[in-house]
Amino acid sequence: MAFELTAAFAVSVLVFLLLFLAVSTYNAVIALRERIDRAWANIDVVLRQRHDQLPNLVAAVRDVLAFEQDVLERVTRLRGAYRADEPVARQATTSEATTGAVRQLFAVVERYPDLKSQANVLDLQNEIERLEGVIADRRELYNDTVFRRNARIAQVPTVVLPWLFDWRPRPFFRAEPEDGVRPDVALRAAEPPEPA
Repeated sequence: MAFELTAAFAVSVLVFLLLFLAVSTYNAVIALRERIDRAWANIDVVLRQRHDQLPNLVAAVRDVLAFEQDVLERVTRLRGAYRADEPVARQATTSEATTGAVRQLFAVVERYPDLKSQANVLDLQNEIERLEGVIADRRELYNDTVFRRNARIAQVPTVVLPWLFDWRPRPFFRAEPEDGVRPDVALRAAEPPEPA
């Protein structure tokens, strides 16, 4: 009888430990999922802020850069391609392409000293550059959290839970070269227009 009680107690302790391990692991993975969602929401806020500033920059430089329409159209087209409801990978690709187009626009603006010195253009350029830096910082935090979650669900003993709860690895925020829309950086060596 004492052996049966000891065995029952040992089985109960083992079941309790396994249940505790499963619940604590589940909670840790759920916490990481929530951190990923929060990190992505923070990225989305900054992407939208950049998205809202781009038309102001394009409008500020449109008249002076009349013969650089391809650069302005690329920025405008990529701004229109942003969709908050797209998968992370597609948003990342669009974001990276937009960053490239904005850098191309900044390179064009640098060639026009009169335009570069206008206060509104300079302010918009500084704001967009600030937003680009924030996007990079937040992308790093997002990708770090995704890495931690993806590693966690692939490790023992957690490796059993993804099968039970249909957990899949989350995508990183990066543009895939084969999927990405890469802007053609072929700036013309045009001279600034003659002053009137």
